[in-house]
Amino acid sequence: MSAESYDQLAQFFVVAKERSFTRAAAKLGMSQPALSRAMRNLEQRLGVRLLARTTRSVSPTEAGTRLLSVVAPRFEEINHELGLLSEFRERPAGKLRITAGEHAALTVLQPVLAKLLPDHPDLSIEIIVDYGLTDIVAEGYDAGIRLGEQVAKDMVAVRVAPDMRMTVVASPDYFKRHGKPTTPRALTGHNCIAVRLPTYGGLFPWEFEKNGEELKVRVEGQLVFNNIALRMNAALNGLGLAYMPEDLVREHIAARRLVRVLADWCPPFAGYHLYYPSRRHSSPAFALLRDALRMDA
Repeated sequence: MSAESYDQLAQFFVVAKERSFTRAAAKLGMSQPALSRAMRNLEQRLGVRLLARTTRSVSPTEAGTRLLSVVAPRFEEINHELGLLSEFRERPAGKLRITAGEHAALTVLQPVLAKLLPDHPDLSIEIIVDYGLTDIVAEGYDAGIRLGEQVAKDMVAVRVAPDMRMTVVASPDYFKRHGKPTTPRALTGHNCIAVRLPTYGGLFPWEFEKNGEELKVRVEGQLVFNNIALRMNAALNGLGLAYMPEDLVREHIAARRLVRVLADWCPPFAGYHLYYPSRRHSSPAFALLRDALRMDA
């Protein structure tokens, strides 16, 4: 196979992954028309149509999906092995892609990266905030960070955060006007700041447990967010009750900007773990990040 054919297969892999000529061209550092011509040439050479194109999107055909299932793991393996070459350098280098929820990205990744990156200028980290239970192998991530109970059994898991607790909070002004709920079921009579996460396909139910009794309350209110900062600001502004990780509201509770309720219904649960495929070899760059994140580091 010619070098041009290898290039076009690599380009097809990126187009199929991005499902956009515009995004793929930007990643490949080439113009969109040039990329489109390369894909047409590849299809003509193979004698089959690989991509279904519309005015709004591009997606693999049945033949393209079959080809992708064959070439994608090879390109991932090649890229991974190229990354391993950094072990022959004096300093860890290369790019790592990590997926995590917003809270984990803010409280686990950012503090570690703030210490790590200044001393390792050849290291590049891409963090994708995603609330879904991403297939990190299929999506080309080096690792992910999720709660311990969410990590698949076939993954290597490394503890990177202590146990967590959730809290139900609102401003003193809100409770002055509406009173405090004394049980989770009473939340249905309050203006709650709801959360929409793709994992659940709808509004996230607030989870509670006490004396072996587990409750999931589907709250309602005037506001729905998928963002931590907006939920926090809404609670601080007296717009309703929010269901938040304890570490994010502890300072506001101490300063009496927020008041906590239902604390006896919010027990601790397993904290965050870094997880990655068991078959993946650890490059120096990945090993550096993993060891920096490890709780006993």
